[in-house]
Amino acid sequence: MAQLPSELTLRTAQGIDGIPTPTFYRIAKLRQEVFVVEQDCVYLDLDGRDLEDTTVQLWVEDADGTVAATVRILDESHQEPGLRSIGRVVTAPAWRGQGIAAALLEAAIAQCDGHPILIHAQAHLESWYGRFGFAACGDEFLEDGIPHLPMRIG
Repeated sequence: MAQLPSELTLRTAQGIDGIPTPTFYRIAKLRQEVFVVEQDCVYLDLDGRDLEDTTVQLWVEDADGTVAATVRILDESHQEPGLRSIGRVVTAPAWRGQGIAAALLEAAIAQCDGHPILIHAQAHLESWYGRFGFAACGDEFLEDGIPHLPMRIG
């Protein structure tokens, strides 16, 4: 089981109302910094799914409230009974390589409480996600110009 550095704390909230506004701003800002700017993907990150009552946000922050990493879990029961998806997996550049994403992903998987989980992994991370029990379940596809692979547990 991956451990967080001692100066970081894992936080969880179901529904956006459980997240302080400045914290959600920091989460959204990190997602934009990495996905839109760093990875050069022009897309609308704030897609409305964060507002769903069933959405679970997990993030790791330091004592000052700086968000080091985050993921969100969506209820996809409309696609398949009990299905969850984990997405928006992102770590701030300053915190990469310290096992934070692994600890966060393990917490997200545990939060799904045995439900089947779907992810759209960037294809170059297939073996990394495989360490957590995800297996490819379809063909590679392009999303925002980046090769992705559907993967799932259960």
